[in-house]
Amino acid sequence: MSEREERRHPVPRQQLPFTVLKTGHVELRVTDLERARAFYVDLLGFVETERDGSCLYLRGLEEWEHHSLVLRQAPSPGLGHIAYRVAGEEDLEELARLARDRGLPARRVGPGEERGQGRALRIQDPLGFPVEFYHEVERVERWLQRFHLYRGAQVMRIDHVNLHTPDVQAGQDWYMGALGFMVSEYTETEDQPPRLWATWLHRKQNVHDVALMTGPGPRLHHVGFWLPEPACVLRAADILAAAGFESAIERGPGRHGISNAMFLYLRDPDGNRIELYTSDYLIPDPDFEPIRWTLNDPKRQTYWGHAAPKSWFDEASLVETFDGTGFMEVRQPELADRPAHVGH
Repeated sequence: MSEREERRHPVPRQQLPFTVLKTGHVELRVTDLERARAFYVDLLGFVETERDGSCLYLRGLEEWEHHSLVLRQAPSPGLGHIAYRVAGEEDLEELARLARDRGLPARRVGPGEERGQGRALRIQDPLGFPVEFYHEVERVERWLQRFHLYRGAQVMRIDHVNLHTPDVQAGQDWYMGALGFMVSEYTETEDQPPRLWATWLHRKQNVHDVALMTGPGPRLHHVGFWLPEPACVLRAADILAAAGFESAIERGPGRHGISNAMFLYLRDPDGNRIELYTSDYLIPDPDFEPIRWTLNDPKRQTYWGHAAPKSWFDEASLVETFDGTGFMEVRQPELADRPAHVGH
């Protein structure tokens, strides 16, 4: 196995003193909570768990955790933070040690500071993203078999986040080497030697918890939510069109080559992007061989369906600074941020 291939191999090379389980929740900034609620709850069918003066706490139908999406009132849209659930409270101490050793900004999040969540650790990762780790969370009723309550697109759970970063290789090294993530699929340029352009990384047993794509960053490209079947993708499009929100549909319906998933990309009223996502595959074996794609393979992004519009490459959500007082500076990548057949 070459050094380049070894860096893609999904088995972590050392046993880590903590265990990241999955993507837990994402906090998005929105400028009008009532307008955001009408979009996410009334149209798409998210379950509202709780709200306070500045935040809405939402979840999918099969989720028993208090929330997987937080909508926070703010002067402008963007990403507040990403959160991963860990296996135990003791893992937070090990992650705090990792942050100290790496010289990363970190702070403790007290119980109840975020509704429905126990104590947590928030760091600014080497890519510039505010990332929270938590274990304790309030359990709420799971609506999995309350079929009479299903509405909208029938969103079941959070699946992944997709991030723009100028240096995907450095990002993959962090997620694999420091956090124990594994690679399912990756995209390389056609240079000699090839360079890593994007990577799909997972802890739970499907294609990804986080994807890293080359682009100006740090920026959030989208949050992916899992639907029970392809018909729900079409149903979501019908509902949005019937309600006069057809302009919220940015891309799709279609099928990705990467992940094999059916998709529909939407922009919420503030421009934050979400993906409705279904029919990817399981990865139960630790010796799964990552799937390689080349950047200019048109089947990679769109196995069938219309090609991604220019906005899908150009636009993404700004990332809140660690102290919450502004946005992270966006840096440009060295590599081209899109395939050759997509114009700037």
